Amino acid sequence: MANRLIKEKSPYLLQHAHNPVDWFPWGEEAFNNAKKEDKPIFLSIGYSTCHWCHVMEKESFEDLAVAKLMNNAFVSIKVDREERPDVDKTYMDACQMMTGSGGWPLSIIMTPDKKPFFCATYIPKSSNYNLLGMIQLIPQIKKIWKEDRKKALVISEEIVKNLKREKNKSQNQIDNSVLDKAYLSLAANFDDENGGFGHSPKFPSPLNMLFLLRHWKKTKDKKALHMVEKTLLKMGLGGIFDHIGFGFHRYSTDERWLVPHFEKMLYDQALIAIAYTEAFQATKKEFYKTVAQKIFAYAMRDMTSQRGVFYTAEDADSEGVEGKFYLWAEDEIRKNLSKKEADLFIKLYNVKKQGNTHESDFWQMNILHLDVPINKDGEKEVDAIRDKLFMLRDKRIKPQKDHKILTDWNGLMIASLAIASRVFDSKKYLKAAENSVSFFLGNLKKNNGKLLHTYYEDGPKIKPKLDDYAFFVWALLEMYETTFENRYLEHAVKLNEEMIRYFYDKKEGGLFFSTDDEEKVIVRHKDAADNVVPSGNSVALANLIRLSVITGKEKLKKIAIESIKMFSEDILKYPAEYIYFLTVFSSLIDDFYEITIAAKNKDDALQINKLLQDMFVPGKIVIFNDKNKLLEDNIRGKKLIKGKFTVYICDNTSCKEPITDIAELKKALSLDLQK
Repeated sequence: MANRLIKEKSPYLLQHAHNPVDWFPWGEEAFNNAKKEDKPIFLSIGYSTCHWCHVMEKESFEDLAVAKLMNNAFVSIKVDREERPDVDKTYMDACQMMTGSGGWPLSIIMTPDKKPFFCATYIPKSSNYNLLGMIQLIPQIKKIWKEDRKKALVISEEIVKNLKREKNKSQNQIDNSVLDKAYLSLAANFDDENGGFGHSPKFPSPLNMLFLLRHWKKTKDKKALHMVEKTLLKMGLGGIFDHIGFGFHRYSTDERWLVPHFEKMLYDQALIAIAYTEAFQATKKEFYKTVAQKIFAYAMRDMTSQRGVFYTAEDADSEGVEGKFYLWAEDEIRKNLSKKEADLFIKLYNVKKQGNTHESDFWQMNILHLDVPINKDGEKEVDAIRDKLFMLRDKRIKPQKDHKILTDWNGLMIASLAIASRVFDSKKYLKAAENSVSFFLGNLKKNNGKLLHTYYEDGPKIKPKLDDYAFFVWALLEMYETTFENRYLEHAVKLNEEMIRYFYDKKEGGLFFSTDDEEKVIVRHKDAADNVVPSGNSVALANLIRLSVITGKEKLKKIAIESIKMFSEDILKYPAEYIYFLTVFSSLIDDFYEITIAAKNKDDALQINKLLQDMFVPGKIVIFNDKNKLLEDNIRGKKLIKGKFTVYICDNTSCKEPITDIAELKKALSLDLQK
């Protein structure tokens, strides 16, 4: 029999709709029931492509004995972390306070008024090693709730008190010294043999790459570029990259990038693609361009809906086995290829009869990986072989796809496609980005004008979060710089104004994660720490600076400066945790170029813009003077000279002589922007 989750739209919640656990979705019905029945709440937070979420479901939530205990002791709530990131942030913070770590599935036990007093991540059915099992845990919690509730309440009040502790605006200022401190932190943690940072598990960390590229550009420190190149090379060769269907898996379980955790996330594809695109811009090495193009090929083929928007993720598991869809036996390869093809492919991709990993789960199976990039002469032959194996693999049972549409993650992919479309001069990428933008502007802005966080056909209208606005404005600004279409700039300005209205803290500075009219889950979050995706405050900072330059509105820069003050104390203490915030600070506040193109028409301006994409200039802001009213404070006096195209280059607050000659422009770009 189905439980209450059957009426939900989230793929993750629907996965649990036939569990014997009497699940509630997050909402007043659950909290009222807990108060009425005087029971604590078991809150389980996860997402549809989470491997250990599947394991816990199979072991415990589908088990009649565990379900009976849970239904007797708790009111149980299921939350999709991607659908309700505000709930996830609150209880992940609580878990990290209680245990020093976190992850998914996130298991919280809390009072009926949402105050947590116990936290864990994955919990096995029965106790093993140092892990307390559900069978043993539930009776203990029930006993504490009945006989020693005061102890639980004291813990919960202390956690809530810490969660509510407000951060005040710092009087300390950040400067270039904090950039050096962040760089030294990354350098100290760099794996010089395998690339990447730290040991296992090893995440792609594309935000680190973006920071290091800018550090190299500014300081000419070759080690910074070396860290980027080593990491991107090893990742692109390793098993973390899907060499048959393309795209990156979420992380590597080992330090050599060989054995991945096989799920694929949309945000990873978007951000990793930006890192490879910028690496190509900086070095002109074709390998980086090829990997970026393969990421986009995967996203556009497998992660795009019929309406042109991007799905959220693909599972690690198929047929109940992690990675099964992606693994190869040598016999299968030989059976389906000619001897010449098989010998070549098996040698290149390190395929072994006995399997090429020591993981017992993958016994006699192979994870494809390369030792060196395939040379140009062999590319066509290898691509033809890959195509055959792709068609063969396509007949397998595929991992489940999370068809949820998230505004924030789509914003990242649109921005990534827009950047790549102008760097690689690709109309295909631009069209994909345009399709997604059109969908969002047409479907997720309803009568009240706000963006929505998620899109479902006839589904719940989940209120926007800061990331939705910040990431989507970023996407629109990249679209403007790629096309010089005023509609993108107009939407960016309008949405940025809404973002300030709904999220900005006028008292202390910085932006809250949720709107002021939304349910407050214990606390209204405001932070700028970057994780696998940049924080909303980091991206908003970039948008505010870009828009202040483009429109000439000084108030936007003031808001940006207040945000920097708000978070500066924590940034000074833990700079590497704010790596994208510092990336923005480095390229858009400390060192940027404002380039205004005056031309007879947009096509001429776009031709000039192409010259700017041949070089890596991360702090540049490009504007086309087409007499748009939004630009009037900026473009005053920046006109055509003698009817010829004219380029105005300003370095921070210092402007150079106008340029009206292509040769002169190339020289200026080479000498000034490439310095």
